[in-house]
Amino acid sequence: MLLGVAAIIVGVAALAWAADQFVIGAARVALIRNVPSLVVGVVIVGFGTSAPELLVSALAVLDDNTAVAVGNVVGSNLANLTLLLGIGAVIVALTVESRTVRLEAPLVLAATIAFALAVQGGIQRWEGVLLVAGLAGSLVVIARKPGAEPTDAVGDDVIELADAEHHRFGVEVGRTVAGLVATVATAQLLLWGAMRVADETGLSGGFVGVTLVAVGTSLPELVTVIQSARRHETDLIVGNLLGSNLFNALAVGGVIGILGAPPLDDTSLTIVGAGAAVVAAGLATIAMATRRTVTRTEGIVLIVAYVATIPLLT
Repeated sequence: MLLGVAAIIVGVAALAWAADQFVIGAARVALIRNVPSLVVGVVIVGFGTSAPELLVSALAVLDDNTAVAVGNVVGSNLANLTLLLGIGAVIVALTVESRTVRLEAPLVLAATIAFALAVQGGIQRWEGVLLVAGLAGSLVVIARKPGAEPTDAVGDDVIELADAEHHRFGVEVGRTVAGLVATVATAQLLLWGAMRVADETGLSGGFVGVTLVAVGTSLPELVTVIQSARRHETDLIVGNLLGSNLFNALAVGGVIGILGAPPLDDTSLTIVGAGAAVVAAGLATIAMATRRTVTRTEGIVLIVAYVATIPLLT
């Protein structure tokens, strides 16, 4: 068991570093090539921070661990909009000015509901294709929203975070490739360690996926949250977490279905866990549509809500 725990610790730490290098490198490459900063913020940062979830869930399905794959999506989406959003709000009150972020929230709610419904009977291949198509449609809606600015608060935050003007194209391409390769390797290490711990402790694959694996794959988002909070880039914090959930539900959920994962009979995961993720997305949508602010007190409540929900998923 100690070997499994060691693999998890090393895998989580290395995965956070690798994914961060991949995201920063990809963002700088895109900005150097004059890709609009808003597109970089929504697509590249959102996908990049979700790369660990995608890789771990895909590897889990291929290894016949569907519970880990689904638990990873459910746990990561729940952690993003409770634990991580709460941590960000505790560091600095989160006020959202970006119209793009406010548009993302209802799309994330719809995506989370779609994933929750699909997972009830097992995500069929055709459902997986529909989820991926839904992601493509969502990105088009965000990018082509009538009246949207070429850049808004999210785009400005991305420019400041990436600082692309002071970096060379070739170096950043190398950073991106190295980060991606390292992300694949460390995702495999994390999955191996988690399954070894599950086997030796008797914990279900779903619970391991929704806790150990999900928190581990959410570390890139946590890194971005802390970095952005220190710079008071509050739009990027919320936009990154919403974007990550959008990719998790539609891209990762879609891949789980396309790879032919069998259905689950773990109701604590498919009903309680997926339902909690829907509630979290709904609260985020309401917050973005009304007050557009998450206070420090509300951040503490979100963290407590996450901690209180986890025992219900055993």
